Amino acid sequence: MEAGEGPIGRVAVIGTGVIGASWAALFLARGLEVVATDPAAGAEARLTDYIRHAWPTLEEIGLAEAADPSRIAFVATPEEAVAGADFVQENGPERLDVKQDLYVRLDAATSPDVVIASSSSGLKPSDIQARCRRPERVLVGHPFNPPHLIPLVEVVGGERTSEAAIATAMAFYAGLGKHPIRIRKELIGHVANRLQVALFREAYHLVDIGAVTVAEVDAAISHGPGLRWALLGPVMLNHLSGGAGGLRHALDHLGPFKETTWADLGRPSLDEALKSKLVAGLDEALASLDYPAVVAARDRLIVELLKAKAESALP
Repeated sequence: MEAGEGPIGRVAVIGTGVIGASWAALFLARGLEVVATDPAAGAEARLTDYIRHAWPTLEEIGLAEAADPSRIAFVATPEEAVAGADFVQENGPERLDVKQDLYVRLDAATSPDVVIASSSSGLKPSDIQARCRRPERVLVGHPFNPPHLIPLVEVVGGERTSEAAIATAMAFYAGLGKHPIRIRKELIGHVANRLQVALFREAYHLVDIGAVTVAEVDAAISHGPGLRWALLGPVMLNHLSGGAGGLRHALDHLGPFKETTWADLGRPSLDEALKSKLVAGLDEALASLDYPAVVAARDRLIVELLKAKAESALP
């Protein structure tokens, strides 16, 4: 049997921190049964609490007919969690040695036709699957936080991952209402995180040299290009900025400026001085804000934006 054949009705969630708990909430909202495990003390209570708080937002987005927050079991070991699972979503620590040890156990205990996907934000799937007997069903399915709201999932296969496993993962995530993209080359940080890190590097550099405060560099994005980036990607936006001439005109006209700016971008070092400056600047920006209210507002606006995008002609 090829990896992932047959319907997916039960998902094992391995690791129930912020990412794992969010995945669990989404799976439940899409009418799936969830079996979860996490060795941390108090993990089950935190998972239950997370799902309870996320459920009203998931109701607003729209629940599947079989959606039920009680269709979850918490078990003691990964082996118990994957017994009878149709798909595995692993969310353990971002340490290769820990991942490899865990995947030896998952690989041995999971039915051979079941895909095992890692939420890893930066590790390469070839390294994760290196010690597995059935590496063909191991891949990365990297979400963005929080997974129950943000649609993007990066699907990355390793050197020994089968096309069948990749197809299964892509179809599974799409069926959840996610927007999976296939990453065709293994890279540290995959793709979206690399784009983010490029922006972080210049943002931290600009704060470091005193060009802007932390609040101002955040405003430069959130009140400027970030509003467009929430709607369309950078290449499409570049095309629109070219007017009638489109992307070709934009590249010809602004190409020299882009190259000059690339050459001038900073290469900051995250030493203690810069980290202290960033943290102090953020503390100042947050002084007049209520943190839980900010998180709630973020989630509410994401839901409203997703609904508006779904009703639009945007890709």
